[in-house]
Amino acid sequence: MAATFKFELVTPERVLMSSDVSEVLVPGADGDFTVFAGHAPVISTLRPGVIVAKDGSRATRLYVRGGFCEVAPDSLTVLAEQASDVETMNADAIAAEVKAAEAALAAATTDDARWAANTAIERLKSL
Repeated sequence: MAATFKFELVTPERVLMSSDVSEVLVPGADGDFTVFAGHAPVISTLRPGVIVAKDGSRATRLYVRGGFCEVAPDSLTVLAEQASDVETMNADAIAAEVKAAEAALAAATTDDARWAANTAIERLKSL
């Protein structure tokens, strides 16, 4: 069995996930990266996307709107602006998220804000 590490995903409202996992795919601002036990320390901003946390053959998919993560050799902590379990999101919830991202795009005044809103729209439509 693969080595495990502690993974926590925290939003302003609650702790969405806290468990031991074998790997986590993270949508970093500079590209996706996978964290395994023993990973070198990293701090990264997140872009809108899906985090995939695996524990053996079980995978949990979590949509994050953005945030930050801190990787240590024995842990990964994600501080997300907003996050939802993909399996519990229905069409109405996804449509509401798309509408919010489209509103953010319309209000965007910088290239970074437009990029983040467009990325969120693309990721949500792929769910």
